[in-house]
Amino acid sequence: MEGLKRMAEITRVEDFLKENNYKREIIRFKEDTSTSELAAQALGTDVARIAKSIVFKNKSEDFFMVVAAGNVKINNKAIKELTGSKAKMANADEVLSVTGYSPGGVCPFALATDLPVYLDESLQAYDLVYAAAGTSNAVLPISYGELLDITGGIGCRVTSEG
Repeated sequence: MEGLKRMAEITRVEDFLKENNYKREIIRFKEDTSTSELAAQALGTDVARIAKSIVFKNKSEDFFMVVAAGNVKINNKAIKELTGSKAKMANADEVLSVTGYSPGGVCPFALATDLPVYLDESLQAYDLVYAAAGTSNAVLPISYGELLDITGGIGCRVTSEG
């Protein structure tokens, strides 16, 4: 059952890419790529090239996503300035509910609900970064500009060097 669910999540990402005329191919691994470090290791690249997607919840129970380079830390003060409210990370059940993806495989688009997506400028350091593609063992090479376009996201700076 778990394998079928994972296939459905990858298929959702692939279908979204096709429907929106993106020619990027998902890279699948046998090994776990659920953290920035594991994904970088599997790809043989720097952890900074991994686009981590983190879901937050503010005091009003509104959810939003921040996508940032794998080597940076989220600055809580910058999040509060950006969104106007303190926020905390969503728990695993909340992440699955609002994104349709399990933690470790959260793709920043083709989401189950309409979430604001904030794309940290740290992602601009490379021509291509690698975002999770719906499962904990699949990634998608994509540029910062493509991420802005495909997510309808807002560019920002909410991180500090890790």
